[in-house]
Amino acid sequence: MLTFGVQHVAEADEPPRVDLRVLVLDGGDPGTDAIRERLRGTGTPHTTVPLGDPGRPTIDEGFLSTTTDGRAHARFQGVVAPNAALSALSSAERDALRDYRAAFDVPQVNAYVYPEPALGLNWPANPGYVGVLDGTEAELTQAGLDGPFGYLKGGVPFDDLDPTVNETYGALAVPLADPPAGSSYTSLLDAPIPGSQERGSLIGEWRHDGLRDLVLTFSYNRWQQHFRLLTTGVLDWVTDGVRLGQARNYFAVHVDDAFAPNDRWDTENNCTPGGFDCPSGSGTEPDTIRMTDADARHAVQWQRDNRFTMDMVYNAGFAEEWRAANGGQDALTDQLVADRGEFRWINHTYTHPYLGCVQDVSVVPWVCAKKPDGSTRWVPRATIVQEIQQNLDWAAAKGITVDRRELVTGEHSGLRRLPVQPDDNPNLARALRDTGVKWIASDNSREPEQRKVGPARTVPRHPMSLYYNVGTAEELVDEYNWIYTSTADGGSGVCETDPRSTCLPEPLDVETGFEEYIKPLEVRIALSHATDNDPRPHYIHQSNLAEERLAYPVMTSLLDTYRGLYAKNTPLLNRSQRQLGVETQRRDRWAKAVADGHVSGYRIGDTVTLRVDAAAGAPPVPATAPKGTTVTGHAAGGTRPFGAAYAGSRSGWTKPAQAGGSLTLQLPN
Repeated sequence: MLTFGVQHVAEADEPPRVDLRVLVLDGGDPGTDAIRERLRGTGTPHTTVPLGDPGRPTIDEGFLSTTTDGRAHARFQGVVAPNAALSALSSAERDALRDYRAAFDVPQVNAYVYPEPALGLNWPANPGYVGVLDGTEAELTQAGLDGPFGYLKGGVPFDDLDPTVNETYGALAVPLADPPAGSSYTSLLDAPIPGSQERGSLIGEWRHDGLRDLVLTFSYNRWQQHFRLLTTGVLDWVTDGVRLGQARNYFAVHVDDAFAPNDRWDTENNCTPGGFDCPSGSGTEPDTIRMTDADARHAVQWQRDNRFTMDMVYNAGFAEEWRAANGGQDALTDQLVADRGEFRWINHTYTHPYLGCVQDVSVVPWVCAKKPDGSTRWVPRATIVQEIQQNLDWAAAKGITVDRRELVTGEHSGLRRLPVQPDDNPNLARALRDTGVKWIASDNSREPEQRKVGPARTVPRHPMSLYYNVGTAEELVDEYNWIYTSTADGGSGVCETDPRSTCLPEPLDVETGFEEYIKPLEVRIALSHATDNDPRPHYIHQSNLAEERLAYPVMTSLLDTYRGLYAKNTPLLNRSQRQLGVETQRRDRWAKAVADGHVSGYRIGDTVTLRVDAAAGAPPVPATAPKGTTVTGHAAGGTRPFGAAYAGSRSGWTKPAQAGGSLTLQLPN
């Protein structure tokens, strides 16, 4: 029976107000956790109620709805639940939630359920299947492609990363042939039932008793690829395609040390000659790896063939040094300069010096040199300015376009480096101001969060395990084994002492380890970033484009895999360092506004009102809405189409005209 408040909604002639916020009933399960994490990552406001917490709020009419200005007011536009039974709620709470959903037409995602007739499915037996789903080749139905999953091509492969581990468990069941009157089950994702000609549903929409439920019959967690593929559609479904927040898929690759040679890994001594801790570097000239003009031409052709642009992160001083040492000849530099318009270019300083503290290399590992008074000796401001500006001047003379606001320092130096250098070089911020730098790269493995450095902000970059000091697959596997195998297996043992690492069960075969292990792992890791709304770029080194050109198999496989899964309406976005930095800055500012309670958004019929309190200033607002949506109240004035097309919807950042102002989205009828 409908309670008084929601009965009023059913009887009212005017549409209710529905807040753009999702209710997450957290059962401590990985499915609910995965969806909640995606809501957070896309900037979608949500309220989490931990069902196992005795101090949690009661799910009743007062919690779910109210009346505002005489209009019925729903506090949540959608519900995420661990399952359909919700046995952690009292019967009164379940009734209240059911009445609320029916009155306001609020959809609910059931994160993981067992098929049964009460959910529109036959019991998974004869035909049906219950068990491990690793490696299942699921397919979106036409209803799924026409509905919330239209950003995919159709195939959804389930992970099978380790044949010795069961990764996904679930059930395949056939929808009821004769569901109760007024109800229907529409399968959105299915797969063949083993030993049968039938297909069993994995995701479906169950409409019944005036309610809409999304039913998922398989387990998953936030790190699995099949979840990442499906998560945008799940969010679109539970919010009816209208929500605060947005999602994009990004992939950018920075090629550090362009023009420079990289020292080669010593497979005998397990170190890099030229390094402070490598005995084979004493008194000998280290072997180096440097691209050739043929490598440069290959880079251009690969980019054209794969419709992808790399960022050349360059050190011009090495081009001049190489030319001087080779009778004025440098075919590599001539080729890259001739093809300068084929790449994006980023300043990497003129000669790649360490720009933090002055390094005392008389000890291993090195430490920061000290002044007589015990304070740290820092690389001077004038040195940093000269390294930045001289590189820019060289590029300008060669006709290479460089955004002077972008910078990658050698080894990300100048920024703090724990534990040896816990603080930024105080001269760095001043030098960045002198040279106009606004976006400075940082190492995501050390500093995953963006932060300010004087006038600039960091842009964290993902390192790829294609090491700077290798030119062949055998060298890469040898160094990989040194890092990731135990001392008992001949490795360094770092994997045993570093809590962030794990050891390989046994060393990789130097002849097959790259193709069979390192390459697929790097593709999977980078693809997980790309499909997780992560704008941080990846970085490799010029040595990875030389000799055996190890980067290309990884990048090609990633691009081919992505384009084989996603529809053309969801391209993989390749953006500049500045653009990715701006995206990260906007997200951080938005997340703070949401956390501080400065954000509100609601829908009344086909009109959506978005507002950020004046206390938060006027940050751009991210939102997602259907095609045909228009926006007013933005900084440019007037009415215009909202956002940009992506993944079958319109989405984007829109800046209010003033602090505390509101944006109005008019949805298509």
